Amino acid sequence: MNRIDRFVEVLLERGAQCLRVAIGSEAELEGDGGRKRLTRAPLGERLVTQMLHEIAPPARLAELETAGDHAFAYTSPHGEVMVSVHRAEGVLELELTPGNAGSPEAAPAARPPVEAAPVTDAPVTDAPVTDAPVTDAPVTDAPSAVTATPAAAVSWDSTAIDALLREMAERGCSDLHLSTNSPPLVRKDGGIGELSSSEPLEGPRLREMLYSITPDQRRIEFEECNDTDFAYEIGGVGRFRCNLFRDRHGVGGVFRVIPTEILTADQLGLPSSILNLCDFSKGLVVVTGPTGSGKSTTLAAMIDHINKTRSDHVITIEDPIEFVHRNRKCLINQREVGNHTAGFKPALRAALREDPDIVLVGEMRDLETIEIAIETAETGHLVFGTLHTSTAGSTVDRIIDQFPTDRQSQIRTMLASSLRGVVAQTLCKKVGGGRAAALEVLLITAAVSNLIREGKTFQIPSLMQTGGKLGMVTLNDALIALVQEAGVAPEEAYRRAVDPKEFARAAKAKGINLSLDPGDQPEAG
Repeated sequence: MNRIDRFVEVLLERGAQCLRVAIGSEAELEGDGGRKRLTRAPLGERLVTQMLHEIAPPARLAELETAGDHAFAYTSPHGEVMVSVHRAEGVLELELTPGNAGSPEAAPAARPPVEAAPVTDAPVTDAPVTDAPVTDAPVTDAPSAVTATPAAAVSWDSTAIDALLREMAERGCSDLHLSTNSPPLVRKDGGIGELSSSEPLEGPRLREMLYSITPDQRRIEFEECNDTDFAYEIGGVGRFRCNLFRDRHGVGGVFRVIPTEILTADQLGLPSSILNLCDFSKGLVVVTGPTGSGKSTTLAAMIDHINKTRSDHVITIEDPIEFVHRNRKCLINQREVGNHTAGFKPALRAALREDPDIVLVGEMRDLETIEIAIETAETGHLVFGTLHTSTAGSTVDRIIDQFPTDRQSQIRTMLASSLRGVVAQTLCKKVGGGRAAALEVLLITAAVSNLIREGKTFQIPSLMQTGGKLGMVTLNDALIALVQEAGVAPEEAYRRAVDPKEFARAAKAKGINLSLDPGDQPEAG
């Protein structure tokens, strides 16, 4: 059964005059009693297009892709209907009427565009929505307000959400959390608290606020997939990495502050061993850590260092673009997944034909992206990428384990020759406010390469402990340094340690007093 057949069944059973299905609008019936919604959420472009393609005569598909008005007859399992198609830029509307009211080749009667007929001008009856066809838009998560205007055509006011973002940034918070029926919450120094505006946000109001800053393409994606990512900028305040989602309560959003000015390597206190990784002409450098650990900030500082010290072509592939780099000594092209490319994998393949010296891959999400990144590093390019691992040693294992068993030996060999270094980081709260990054650094020496090639990665931590003179740093050593130099409490460092027992032993050897409550346990990596 085609997707539209359940709508047709309702049309014919209720004796309605017509059924309208349009991009960005709820499906609706029109009859003597006015208009009745069949869905509570607007339909996405992909779904409406699929409906048309499933029922259109194959010989007329090319014609139906052109702008204008078209018509054809369609026989569903429930009866025959006449389908009128109206297509314009950004608009696709299907109007179905019972029976074959005229020749399939006849042009439909002239009518105003979709935007000229808002549903709010007609009564919505109390017909239960649950009797309607099931679509890919969750009924429970949609707003109760009725509108037939395509989302991309609505003019939204961003004043309310801009005010929240400004307040969040002014208070030095890192993230703003907006959820249906919950007051605005912020994250500061790792903890969650309320903003001064503490009124709960109802679903329709929150949806309006979120849509006010969401690009049209991302709005459609959100309606179809229930989540999307994009970047938003407020002049004089900063850029924000935005994620919209739906949960059991309704719509929600999370917004992370991206400083307008990129923090330099000196401001972040990056050691020379990390900056030396920026001097390679080819190879793979991986920056790892859990979500929110500052990977993007570290990578931005490294690219900024390259921009000041080298004369190269840099291509970044990000989702979304966060820190904006301006050309200094380097030419920097920043591409955003969704807007400038379909994904990390095709963009990385295309980068090989774009004469890059350096490529930054925002996330190495899957096997194919990792494989292309390694191949790119092997063919004479310097590649930076990120993974969500907690230690340098586990990063090597994570990359290798992505591949099928029969290919892992080959990948070990490729990784042993192409990997240049791994930086694993985690953020710790400082006493009195603020956070500091603990940086674990693995540099690939001949000995480390042999361990990778021979599958003995479990011995890498031992080499890191003896490689301090080369610039290697273990996570425990980095945490000890934060306690001694950066105002981080020993108990906070203990909770961030991957090997807490070893950290406690090292802290005791350094004369650090560690007072633990019975419930103190290290956080999962």
